[in-house]
Amino acid sequence: MSDANSRAAFRLAPSLERALAGSAVRVGTENRAKLGAVRDALAPFSESPSALSIVPVGIASGVAEQPIGWGEIVAGARNRSRGALASGECVLAFGIEDGLVRLSEGSPAPDLRDYFNVGCAWVTDGEREGHGFSSGFAYPPGSLEPSVRGQAPIGDLFDELWRNRRRLPTAAGASPPPAALAPSGRGGGNIGLLTGGRLERAAYGSQAIVCALVRFLHTDLYD
Repeated sequence: MSDANSRAAFRLAPSLERALAGSAVRVGTENRAKLGAVRDALAPFSESPSALSIVPVGIASGVAEQPIGWGEIVAGARNRSRGALASGECVLAFGIEDGLVRLSEGSPAPDLRDYFNVGCAWVTDGEREGHGFSSGFAYPPGSLEPSVRGQAPIGDLFDELWRNRRRLPTAAGASPPPAALAPSGRGGGNIGLLTGGRLERAAYGSQAIVCALVRFLHTDLYD
């Protein structure tokens, strides 16, 4: 939001205006990638991005460790957001939850190719609320099948699969670089590994956050 024309396009909620000016924003997680996602999403709308105050809060999702289905994903994000708001002084609170969704819910025999990872972000100021979603991506079948069957955490399964496959000898007999074996939940996340860093976890999460903010950016259209 760097020029007058850009600012004129918005009718900001007062809570968002205060957040962009440096008032506290609480996020229902201590995951650094998710905290980075909130900062990345807010920064382009702020005239002073360095003034943003992002406060991490460990909040339980209230859903399964591996959410499956739109309902669980949304509930997890909502619970984290509302819990963060109730945890202390702030003007906005965010919750982010990833999970697996089945796209062809009407088919009698689900195919693993029907399942995609999707992230949901929920934002609230105690009166106004909004939520949005990230893009979706497919996990490898070797990690996806046990997660769908038993709701085992997909991150752990993907880490194991990635490490096992990347420890295979190369054509020259060399070992893979340490970065190729790093746990996917750190740094760029699963999507960062799968895309070779072209789309990392913070950028992926910020998609959902920006979409959740539209109700706070255009109060004249949504109120």
